[in-house]
Amino acid sequence: MKTRREFLKTCSLVSTAWMGNVIQGFAISSEVRVNGHLWIYASEFPPDWDSTPVLEKVFTDFKYAGIEGIEMMEVNLRRDNALENIGALIEKYKIPVTGTSYSGDMWDKGQHQQILEDVELVVDRLHRLGGVNFGITVGDARRKKTEAELDAQAELLTKILAVCRKNDVLPNMHNHTFEVVNDLHDLQGTLSRVPDLKLGPDLNWLIRGGVNPVDFIRKFGKQMVYMHIRDQHANGKWTEYVGEGVTDFPAIARALKETGFKGEVAIELAADVPPENPMAENWKASRQYVKKVFGW
Repeated sequence: MKTRREFLKTCSLVSTAWMGNVIQGFAISSEVRVNGHLWIYASEFPPDWDSTPVLEKVFTDFKYAGIEGIEMMEVNLRRDNALENIGALIEKYKIPVTGTSYSGDMWDKGQHQQILEDVELVVDRLHRLGGVNFGITVGDARRKKTEAELDAQAELLTKILAVCRKNDVLPNMHNHTFEVVNDLHDLQGTLSRVPDLKLGPDLNWLIRGGVNPVDFIRKFGKQMVYMHIRDQHANGKWTEYVGEGVTDFPAIARALKETGFKGEVAIELAADVPPENPMAENWKASRQYVKKVFGW
């Protein structure tokens, strides 16, 4: 682990130039907007992962680091005062909420009505806040899903896609490991039933599921509209910031260029142990590394 002095020196050596584009009143660095997912903050609030009490710190850290948008979690948008509170933070810090992740056991037909009603609430509030990206996780059965369960999953996804269209929100399939193990059994089962579904892969979960992200991008890149970036050490432990570990991001950047990726990305930080560096500095180092390697 680098010392704090060495860490801050590394941050200062990476270019922080901006290209100065402006979309809807918010500055972005390129045609690919670089957002941040707030999981590292939510991980401090089990079991519901509701980071609402520290949302102002999220906005403050992202503002300092040059993160261009915030990807929420659905729990943040369920609160009765979510629109008022989050809207005030957007206005104060001039950082947009660009989307949210969403997880539910969509393979379980008995939960369909409850999930659909919840999705309608969350997507409506996301739209009202100006967000457009809706990252869907279909739920882990902790075994290979049956064909009937994949049918049920696709049935609900089709209804969710309709809700998103009504609200001008772009849905994408966001994977963990369970969708891509067993030769992509879950993901392929979904895409065979809902072929128009866009993808928002988490590159680190691909790696942990035994899938080479470069191969994945080359196969599915034309369906990708979103992407999560996270890093890990050679021993499998998560790094504090992107660029500290062994993930071959230059190869990933080349594959994305080859496939003409024009979506959005989210840096997502995670921790196996409490971070040694200030979170704002970890975000800044991650943002600068992404700019250096990907050009965004």
